[in-house]
Amino acid sequence: MEFTKSLIKGKLVKRYKRFFADIKVNKKIVTAHCPNTGSMEGLLDINNEVWISKNDNPKRKLKYTLEIIKVGKNLVGVNTHLANKIVHHGLSNNLINELKNCQLVKPEVFFNANTRFDFLVEKNKKKIFVEVKNTTLFRDHKIAEFPDAITTRGSKHLKTLIDAIKKGYKSYILFLVQIQGMEYFKIAKDIDKEYYKNYLIAKKSGVNFLAYRCDISPKGIKIEKKIKIIDE
Repeated sequence: MEFTKSLIKGKLVKRYKRFFADIKVNKKIVTAHCPNTGSMEGLLDINNEVWISKNDNPKRKLKYTLEIIKVGKNLVGVNTHLANKIVHHGLSNNLINELKNCQLVKPEVFFNANTRFDFLVEKNKKKIFVEVKNTTLFRDHKIAEFPDAITTRGSKHLKTLIDAIKKGYKSYILFLVQIQGMEYFKIAKDIDKEYYKNYLIAKKSGVNFLAYRCDISPKGIKIEKKIKIIDE
């Protein structure tokens, strides 16, 4: 997935009220939309290099959107709204080994009245639900983690994917690691014990878990390689 316009480089001043970030660009402070509802733990140090996009739509309150933050040597994609676009590109271009050569890729499909999953794909006449979890947390220089805050919605998705298996679907959770250089992935059980408990139940029930790392640059973000999931 490529950015349609060149990103603008700046430095982080602060993030506040969850959806706002002040960015210093050429000695001027601009306010950007922060499209990430998580805690963004470890990403928000003042003066971190960032890249923002600009949208000239007059109806938008904020012209800028925070897209990438550099933490140490690692670029991190923080726009959660792009996660499904990145995965759609990956599915369409056979970048996800387990889901290559799908006959159908359909985004945003309802499973029941209360839950819709990010993708329904068909492969060899088998219907497969894929739920994407954007991942930006790393407390070790090689290990990505999810979640970065308590996620009751995430636990609900795990339980519903188990129901989908009972109804004949195959189920996947894809942890999209938008962090350069990661080699491993694990569940942050100290942050959300309930999610970890439901993850283990879902795994035993047949839900498939994948972690794929992204290649990230100010030109675009795309799926790069599978990384190992470690259970502790």
